[in-house]
Amino acid sequence: MTRVLENDLLKEKVYMRRVEPGLEVFVLPKQGYNKKYATFSTNFGSIDSRFIVEGEGKELSVPDGVAHFLEHKLFEDEEGNVFDRFAKLGASSNAFTNFTNTAYLFSTTQHFEECFELLLDFVQSPYFTEESVEKEKGIIEQEIRMYEDNAQWRLFFNLLTALYREHPVRIDIAGTVESIHQIDKEVLYKCYRTFYHPSNMAVFVVGDVEPERILDQVEANINKHNYKPLGEIHRIYPDEPRELAKDYVAQELVVSEPVLNIGFKERDLGYDGPELFKRELITGLVLDVVLGSSSKLYNELYEEGLIDDEFDAGHVAEKKYGHTVIGGETSDPDRLFARLQEGIRDAQRQGISTDKFEHHRRKLMGEFLKSFNSLEFIANNFLAYHFKNINFFDYLDILQGITVEDANRRLAEHFAEDNLARSLILPKKS
Repeated sequence: MTRVLENDLLKEKVYMRRVEPGLEVFVLPKQGYNKKYATFSTNFGSIDSRFIVEGEGKELSVPDGVAHFLEHKLFEDEEGNVFDRFAKLGASSNAFTNFTNTAYLFSTTQHFEECFELLLDFVQSPYFTEESVEKEKGIIEQEIRMYEDNAQWRLFFNLLTALYREHPVRIDIAGTVESIHQIDKEVLYKCYRTFYHPSNMAVFVVGDVEPERILDQVEANINKHNYKPLGEIHRIYPDEPRELAKDYVAQELVVSEPVLNIGFKERDLGYDGPELFKRELITGLVLDVVLGSSSKLYNELYEEGLIDDEFDAGHVAEKKYGHTVIGGETSDPDRLFARLQEGIRDAQRQGISTDKFEHHRRKLMGEFLKSFNSLEFIANNFLAYHFKNINFFDYLDILQGITVEDANRRLAEHFAEDNLARSLILPKKS
């Protein structure tokens, strides 16, 4: 049965259907749009290396990097390279793996239903041989080694190793050279059959499409596979101490200028759904007030030559981990670090005024509404939040329900210096 999710503020409708044995399918029609976009995603990311499937009783532990390895391998089947088939249909296809999800996607202005059927088919048709798995290890090893010299990548993961002692978010999404060489086709098939079961996946389609036609197409495709129900997947994560692993990490690489990231570790964990979404939006609003491009602190740092246009700040909110990351290239990392600490302390002492709070809330609401012109933004965010038991369409309602007291409490608690770690990339000395 099809349900309709409406949002009066967004003036959008999403058509939803649950296809047995548990695949959630969402279609958002956008009349007049030439491009169509579809994504088929699984709630399986790099941190999911230990798990138990209900009814099977035994904990499984797999090498780091399996989710990313699977993403690579699914684009190769008995017929060859799936990218080539999308290209022949005039579509642009891609995929990505992050800490929590893996997504397969395409966009096109023609032959949509053929492309969509191809997407549904190849994601449900794993083909792994010992030879192809061994070959892929070499390709992924090269990728891992390439990122070892990428300043922004190392800056970020060095920061995560400072923030976290135990949680697997501190491990590179692709795994390590050692871990990927422990992966074989049996490991890949086991993880595939667990995490690529329809009950752990979702589909989102957006563009000028007929919702019922798309929903029927998905249902017909899924029914061909005769899936059996799968027990609930229980993911197992190590207990993460509240304390930082370390407060400072530095590395020398071939860069023209130092790069600084500071991070604040989340202490308020253990929930998902609307409460998690609220915490994320409060943090984003606080960051916009204190460090957004229109803030006093941002403009002072810019005028002092300590930051450039790439300076950024963002927050990640998950049930079992979370962090805020701030930084960018700088001519004087020590001075920038001191000024950021000073600026955050000043903001905590002065507090966020009601006028400033309302101004930035209206700004974020406007930016969100503007983002709904992007089909990719809608689809990718909707499914990412769906897997966290969050309705992405609730963004405006939750943002409107936040108070200035919420913002000041969050500013005081999350941005405490006990939560603060620093990562620095320095130019390699010749």
